[in-house]
Amino acid sequence: MYTDYYGLTDRPFQLTPDARFYFESRTHKKAMAYLGYGLAQGEGFIVITGDVGAGKSTLVAHLMATIDRARLTAVNIVSTQVEGTDMLRLAAQGLGIDTARVEKAQLLERVEARLEEQARAGKRTLLIVDEAQNLPVSALEELRMLSNYHVGGRALLQIFLLGQPEFRDELARNESLEQLRQRVIATHHLDPMGEKEIEPYIIHRLALAGADGRPGFEAAAFAEIYRHTAGIPRRVNQLASRLLLYGAIEQLDTIDAEAVRAVIADIASDVRAQAPAEEKVLPLRSAPSAAEAAQAEPARDFAFERRVTALEARLEEQERALRRVLTLLVDWVENDAAPVRYNAA
Repeated sequence: MYTDYYGLTDRPFQLTPDARFYFESRTHKKAMAYLGYGLAQGEGFIVITGDVGAGKSTLVAHLMATIDRARLTAVNIVSTQVEGTDMLRLAAQGLGIDTARVEKAQLLERVEARLEEQARAGKRTLLIVDEAQNLPVSALEELRMLSNYHVGGRALLQIFLLGQPEFRDELARNESLEQLRQRVIATHHLDPMGEKEIEPYIIHRLALAGADGRPGFEAAAFAEIYRHTAGIPRRVNQLASRLLLYGAIEQLDTIDAEAVRAVIADIASDVRAQAPAEEKVLPLRSAPSAAEAAQAEPARDFAFERRVTALEARLEEQERALRRVLTLLVDWVENDAAPVRYNAA
């Protein structure tokens, strides 16, 4: 809807990582510098961390779009909570190796052979593992063992780990990861964008989507966006996308601070509407007194009670009659009574 109203050729603030919309903020520029340094070393681990929505996946997308495929084979794995052997299989599958019904020892041989094959072809191999905070120590140790493969004094595999801040903390604290920690040659933490980066970020993405000045943004609107998002790219995208929709509905050519606050209020109301209703908990109280119980007891329907009593009495009487009939029948069968004969008149 808003793409038509503003004459855009694409959605500039979609949440799916897209290398085309990569924006080189101050922190992303530093991350790429560390990546470049690490890749130039050709060995060990490169570690990039950042909060949820900080732009790690977009950074990877940009890296994958800019590498020289003739010189570097990059394998991208989005990890889950897998143990060591499963991580080995994921890495092997990324290298194009069939892992079905293959024992671990044989699988390691195939991985090493594939890495050597890449090296003979003049290509280096980079393994990118996203969501590294989900990996147990066994999986990280398996990756460390893979990084040990060498030929002619040259590492066959380099590994790039991305994760949330807890991965950085785990890597620093866990004594079991000491050997991996010693192999980290470059590390960087992605910070949120600064307040002054919000305007160029939004203008950059709008321009790539074909914007020709519409919509415009007042300076106060950028300040309000930063205040609400704290400079986290994914949050900026979420808010900016809703702003364009709001602007199209209200037919705004310029987004001001009031429009930003209106959209923020709409988002907050959506969140409240989606939140599960709180279960009402009745306060504890002592048992009611006899007087309270009498007052709380519903009024009795005495006529209904009389009808029920009469029905119960009738049922009991029918039951007694049935028992008498059954007793007579049993006596008749036991005494082998002769059939009754009727005399003609």
